[in-house]
Amino acid sequence: MLKKRIAQQLASSLPLSEEEIFQALEVPAHEAHGDLALPCFILSRKLKLSPQQIAAEWAPKLASDYWEAEAAGPYLNFKLNRSLVMEQYMSGSRNGAGFTAAPDIGQGKRVIIDMSSPNIAKPFGIGHLRSTMIGNALYHILSKVGYDTVNVNHLGDWGTQFGKQIVAYLEWGDDAAIAADPIKAYLSLYVKFHQESESRPELELQAREWFAKLEAGDETALNYWNKFITDSKKEFQRLYDRLGVRFDHVLGESFYNDKMDAVAEELERLGLLEESDGAMVVRLDEEGLPPCMIRKSDGSSIYATRDLATALYRHDVMGGDRLLYVVGSEQTLHFRQIALVLERMGKPWAKQLQHVPFGLMRMNGQKMSTRKGKVVFLEEVLDEAVQHALQKIEEKNPDLADKRDVAEAIGIGAVVFADLLHSRILNVDFNLADTVNFEGETGPYVQYAYARIQRLLSRAELEYGQQQAAEAAAYSFQEAADDYSWQLFKHLIAYPEALVQAAERSEPSVLARYLIECAQAFNRFYRHQRIFTENNAERTAKLELVKAAGACLEEGLHLLGIRTPAEI
Repeated sequence: MLKKRIAQQLASSLPLSEEEIFQALEVPAHEAHGDLALPCFILSRKLKLSPQQIAAEWAPKLASDYWEAEAAGPYLNFKLNRSLVMEQYMSGSRNGAGFTAAPDIGQGKRVIIDMSSPNIAKPFGIGHLRSTMIGNALYHILSKVGYDTVNVNHLGDWGTQFGKQIVAYLEWGDDAAIAADPIKAYLSLYVKFHQESESRPELELQAREWFAKLEAGDETALNYWNKFITDSKKEFQRLYDRLGVRFDHVLGESFYNDKMDAVAEELERLGLLEESDGAMVVRLDEEGLPPCMIRKSDGSSIYATRDLATALYRHDVMGGDRLLYVVGSEQTLHFRQIALVLERMGKPWAKQLQHVPFGLMRMNGQKMSTRKGKVVFLEEVLDEAVQHALQKIEEKNPDLADKRDVAEAIGIGAVVFADLLHSRILNVDFNLADTVNFEGETGPYVQYAYARIQRLLSRAELEYGQQQAAEAAAYSFQEAADDYSWQLFKHLIAYPEALVQAAERSEPSVLARYLIECAQAFNRFYRHQRIFTENNAERTAKLELVKAAGACLEEGLHLLGIRTPAEI
């Protein structure tokens, strides 16, 4: 990173530490003022001079081959020697490889990421995309910066809703309809149960009885439950395959059933459990929070008990140094309670339990609800996006080989990128027409920039071949340090910083935003620069920039879970 390199060099001259200089350096509002600026206010107290005096006095002292230093009021502006900086950086980054290197901030620490977590016998709706793809992006980004990442699909496969599902299946189940489309059939049954139970309250009683049987290990109840799980997991896997998402572990809530009693017993031994209206709770009054319920008044456990058992298992058995939960923002209170209860239990690692919240996803302004049947199925959205992409391809490149596979990559990539582009905490109002667009801030725009790069590199190989490869070993940026090349170069070397920020903030949108800006910088460079010039050194230098841009776009999109067709 240029900023870090400049901070290192300035630290040997200025009475400031490298970190102080790094934090103070900023990009001027107008590029004509330079590439970086140091506000001299930070030096006033130490040197007992005004910022203007400091800038005027130090500008000539700081001149070097690497930059020009100019005083501008209270600022020291630095204009870098473009060709020198580009040559020094590119000398260790042949074929773009060095641009995608990332600092090892994770140092092998294990991060366990709870993500996706759909409910059995419920639809995988457009809203589930958020946890799945935010989690998937963090899984890859954190791995890139040195963490040992493990992802877990925590399936919702337990709870009273399974009593309802069994009753609905016995009352109205149609095996042919279930075989044809299991999830939609199960959703229809679930909705019908809630409709019918309004006039037939005995259905709720029957549902509780069936769930009690399930908890007691009744064979018939278990058979129904296993059928729901098998059918659901098969359908979920089809979607995960399309999204390119893989899991290290798929563990349902039921996996922790035999681990919850130990949690309650330890809380009781530690004197943390208190009775409240017949229920057993851990009070969190000192933190101004409501109590965390551990056992209901009827003695049964609830999901807080299960999540405590889950966290203990992920730390003690799976070896997690950090536990990330990519779960909607409506669960913020719940995860604060879980972390605090673990702290009360004497678990210092509880501070490494991090909720990664995200906002709601709406479809054209509408919120989804499984009870009312208001669900937009993700697969239907993906199918429509792919169809949109195919139409665009037919218009742009009707003779493209494998255009259906390319349309799949573009359409699904468009949906994923649209979700990841904005800060995860914001609500997303999904609009398909805006998403599958090759112009604007979209996934297809970035994918198309990557495909354009591949065409340029293919042409270079075809026209220059071995000559180009030989010249790539020694070239000069003296004649290729124009404004557009320089702007592209500065975007490329910012890639590692974007990765670090995305990782530290658990925010994939940082990387998505970087990719948009990088693609824009490349397209400006492409429009305004002649790449295939007769000047061998200039052509070679520009093609090295093109390769580096391709490497950054390709890896960045892959980290977000998006494919990169070489031709569109």
